[in-house]
Amino acid sequence: MGKNKSQNSRKLAATWKYPRHSYFQKQLRVAAASWFQANGFEQHVKYPYCLKSLNDWPKNIIDQRVVDYIKEVRDNRKGGKGFSLHKYVHHGLSSQALLFNLVGPLIVSGDLGPLRQVLEGKGVTWPEDSILADFEYEDREIFNEDSGQPTSIDLIVQDSTGKPNIFIESKLVEKEFGGCSVFAGGNCDGRNPAANFDQCYLHHIGRRYWGLLETHGFLDGPLRQERTCILASHYQFFREVLFAIEQGGTFVLLSDERSPVFHCVSNDGTTPRGLMEFLCRLVPERVLQKIKSITIQEVVQSIEISGRHPWIEEFKIKYAL
Repeated sequence: MGKNKSQNSRKLAATWKYPRHSYFQKQLRVAAASWFQANGFEQHVKYPYCLKSLNDWPKNIIDQRVVDYIKEVRDNRKGGKGFSLHKYVHHGLSSQALLFNLVGPLIVSGDLGPLRQVLEGKGVTWPEDSILADFEYEDREIFNEDSGQPTSIDLIVQDSTGKPNIFIESKLVEKEFGGCSVFAGGNCDGRNPAANFDQCYLHHIGRRYWGLLETHGFLDGPLRQERTCILASHYQFFREVLFAIEQGGTFVLLSDERSPVFHCVSNDGTTPRGLMEFLCRLVPERVLQKIKSITIQEVVQSIEISGRHPWIEEFKIKYAL
């Protein structure tokens, strides 16, 4: 039986049982624009939730000690493993800027305790001995990424030997994990190459993604049976999970609990949804225990409880918390 004629699409949209991303994004845009205005920063004429110029990115960082730290690290890495400062760090909704604002002050203060408490509460093993954290970690050898932009992790926590143990990916208003550029560029038909890796251009040029998916058991389950390539749309997720577990570490997603993209539940609290809920179903059980999620709100609460970081109040204003 068809729907009642009085139930047009607008009325039906209002009854959708999951939160909408547009509402969340609008809330953050208003907060970012207000914060820039309150601080007297020049804003983009058309997009007031962005600073006027890309070069104004330091004004998007709450603690200027963090700006100095970022500049110092980038200078020290020149000629070695790079520090990728994203193009849109001047954007009030930049996930990289968010990470600089949330974890950066903990790093420069030498106090990762609040982050540790949240991660250990999720079952993540914190490294022993002297602990270091660093932004934008990469290693071209893991996947044999000998050219182009290699896989990069937003934040790592490493032990005293310099070995990374925890790999954190930050998301704010993103609507997806990144997809495969070969497919997006029209150079792949999107079929699953699990039965024949040579059908994948990236495998052809020497990348180790499919070989490692096989090594770690991903192709023993539903991924092998899919008709379309799961990496076409969810390339970043599987690549970063592989990047972490190949080094014996844990992959952690840091996201905002208000975003319905990565985790959400129906309005009645009964039906889970989101990319993490979906994609983790495609992960082998032995790998699943090395994939965790934490929220920005959990980290903020832990910082507040510590009583050691008064800047967190400014963070809450900036991100409408």
